[in-house]
Amino acid sequence: MQKYPLIRTIYLYVFALLGLVLVTIGTVRFVNMALKTFVFTQADQDQRYMYEPPMPPYAVPVKGEKISNNTSTAVFTEAEQEDQRRWMAAYKDWQERRSKIDYQAVRRHQDASMNLALILVGLPLYLYHWRVIQKETKDIA
Repeated sequence: MQKYPLIRTIYLYVFALLGLVLVTIGTVRFVNMALKTFVFTQADQDQRYMYEPPMPPYAVPVKGEKISNNTSTAVFTEAEQEDQRRWMAAYKDWQERRSKIDYQAVRRHQDASMNLALILVGLPLYLYHWRVIQKETKDIA
């Protein structure tokens, strides 16, 4: 049996551990994503509509109202007013969807998803390594 330098052994164990940590974190995050998609479907609901409301295309006056500045007065066209009406409808839809979100249920779904993902990945990982340790300890004794 060939003996290798201590630094090589340390290097191999450190990077094996690093690989295990990265695989574990990636797997936990992937399982978490799958659980949010298929089991805890409300977990990301607040993020769909939590950001800024739809932006208006531009400042549009009420029909027939004039906007004036120091140099000129402008009346918006029908097309511009139609853009404003569409934006207002999108804004009201955004407000309605935001008002229907149950934030307590959303938070619970997020927490349950992460916890279950950690258990589903961590438990088999622990059980496998514990069995290997027991087997090696039994062989030595």
